[in-house]
Amino acid sequence: MHENSTATAEKNQLVPTNYGALGTLVTVFFFWGFIAAGNSIFIPFCKHYFHLDQFQSQLIDFAFYTAYYVGALGLFAYGSFGGKDLVGKWGYKKSIVYGLLFSALGAAAMIIAVNADTFSGMLVGLFIVALGFSLQQTAAQPFAISLGDPSTGTSRVNLGGGINSFGTTIGPIVVALALFGTTAAVTDEQIAALSLSKVIILYVGVGGLFVAAAALFHFAKKVPAGIMEESTEKADKALYTLLIISGLLIIMFVPVFDSYKKDMSTASTDEVLAMNAYRMKWLLGALGVVVFGLLFANLSASKKPAGWGAMKYPQLVLGMLAIFVYVGVEVAIGSNLGELLKLDSFGGKQASEATPYIAMYWGSLMIGRWAGAVSAFNLKNSTKVILQIIVPLVAFGIILGVNTIAQYNMESLYFYVLCVLIQIAAFYFSKDNPVRTLMIFGVLGVVAMIIGTQTSGTVGTYAILSGGLCCSIMWPCIFSLSIAGLGKYTTQGSAFLIMMILGGGIIPPIQGKLADVIGIQQSYFVAVICFAYLAFFAVAVKGILKKQGVSFDTAASGGGH
Repeated sequence: MHENSTATAEKNQLVPTNYGALGTLVTVFFFWGFIAAGNSIFIPFCKHYFHLDQFQSQLIDFAFYTAYYVGALGLFAYGSFGGKDLVGKWGYKKSIVYGLLFSALGAAAMIIAVNADTFSGMLVGLFIVALGFSLQQTAAQPFAISLGDPSTGTSRVNLGGGINSFGTTIGPIVVALALFGTTAAVTDEQIAALSLSKVIILYVGVGGLFVAAAALFHFAKKVPAGIMEESTEKADKALYTLLIISGLLIIMFVPVFDSYKKDMSTASTDEVLAMNAYRMKWLLGALGVVVFGLLFANLSASKKPAGWGAMKYPQLVLGMLAIFVYVGVEVAIGSNLGELLKLDSFGGKQASEATPYIAMYWGSLMIGRWAGAVSAFNLKNSTKVILQIIVPLVAFGIILGVNTIAQYNMESLYFYVLCVLIQIAAFYFSKDNPVRTLMIFGVLGVVAMIIGTQTSGTVGTYAILSGGLCCSIMWPCIFSLSIAGLGKYTTQGSAFLIMMILGGGIIPPIQGKLADVIGIQQSYFVAVICFAYLAFFAVAVKGILKKQGVSFDTAASGGGH
């Protein structure tokens, strides 16, 4: 299905989009976002119910991110030993159905764990749910790109991402209504008083939605099977490299986890600083393992490509780092935002007062993705330009409206529309070109984070929040550029990229520990470095793809999209 994508992308005539299949696929994207809303209640519930500290509560997210890595690595290992890509063998359609059913098993495991009153069992259940998500996303991303012309592939992924963000936006309200009988903001007291029976009801509903989505996809006649018959070459070198990286990551993470068993409540300032330095050392070691491991793979594959599989393509290896950095910076900005807003220079906001800003940050992802999704439809250029102005403003209004319904005061965020207008202008100049789009938004991200570290008040707050606008359309750009020209290695490359969601489990704690040393505001220089790499990737991958005969400039210039 993908082998001819390079040649097709260079033709002036666009391949028509399969809107029926795309419509079914984006319902699954919505589903992922909606289900994620359950964790917004589940994480603080576990913290209260099981008397967890902040790190222990973050094990929920860690289990989720680790499952993505393990699941994608397992898919690759199967293909490497079996000589056939499992997702390609099943086809995109069946892979998504199987992934949804596997996630349903995870929901069942969650119900059993809740009944058994065991936190570790809940972590196992969430791990299984995320393993299913790993399979779904490995298939869904290239599937969306394949449902039409490659030149508009990023727009289709943006459409899915925009629908996903919409699910995340309305999900908390629906979950709050189901569990607490109110659409108002859920308080810590309400979460603490939540009974286990209500949590069981939540995951019975989640499991039912998994099964319903699987049935919807399975019986949708307009969705093609998406089977890839080509055998893949063994990629022993890539497999062994990834296994070594995995082993080294385990070595790096164990001391970090063990350090949290120590009671630091009575420790002196020097002891706390020493412990933070100790943890930072191992976290930076984990970062080094990923970065230098992938750079080693890229260097080795460039000298002798045999045995490296998809990793022999430099755009993929650099793209793996880009996904790692992108997910890391997206999560890090949001995870550390509440602590930043506690500073007097940023308003000295407590948790309840910071919630509207955090909601706007994650809502910014929806704004950008909705704007990027406009090009997924075959529209006149004039119509497209008008919609790329209107749609982000409508999305901004929806975020204000939804959070107002939840009884948050959003008045201080009305002028954030100025940042949205800057994003609209950036979209106009990007001209639907994934290289140019990624470069422009990477540079904007660098500028925004520098402003955020050097100013305060409303300007500094808006600058940090706008990181969400910059991140919003990066995933599809990175993904489509990284798998361009891979042919029969497309799904293998997709699995490699999904592995790198692991960045969300490494970069945020690094920023958090750095904040203990230099302060929370200055710790956002981590985001500066991340955005700088993403801008670099855009420039580097353009030259790499041009040498391989893949020109996104040519593809983007095709008319009428």
